[in-house]
Amino acid sequence: MDNLTALFKALSDRNRLRIVTALMEYEELCACQIIEFMQVTGATVSRHMGVLIASGLVDSRKEGRWVYYRLRREAVEFAGLVQWIEKQLTSDSAVARDAKTLAEILSCDPEEISRKQRSDAWCANT
Repeated sequence: MDNLTALFKALSDRNRLRIVTALMEYEELCACQIIEFMQVTGATVSRHMGVLIASGLVDSRKEGRWVYYRLRREAVEFAGLVQWIEKQLTSDSAVARDAKTLAEILSCDPEEISRKQRSDAWCANT
């Protein structure tokens, strides 16, 4: 029952649900991309990602100084849940806006995004 409680806690927050939805669209996202997408501090994203990882729904990997997050799609227990979430959010206008925003963010190199977050300069593509 603790696993189920952790999963529902992870999905009960709008920001975490937005992150999960973004991870459904892309194989993985860098922490800096999620920070830019959510428009919150790194510490806030870190807390959200900690909850998602504790639920078992999300996994992370470190590559140099970068941390990447992805959905655990191979986890059989989540397959039906992920499909159900996708179906529920198919026609949601907020999801469509988020997809557009995320596409703009992903057009930039993560290094450039990280620099922007440190200096408030945006990437050359926007």
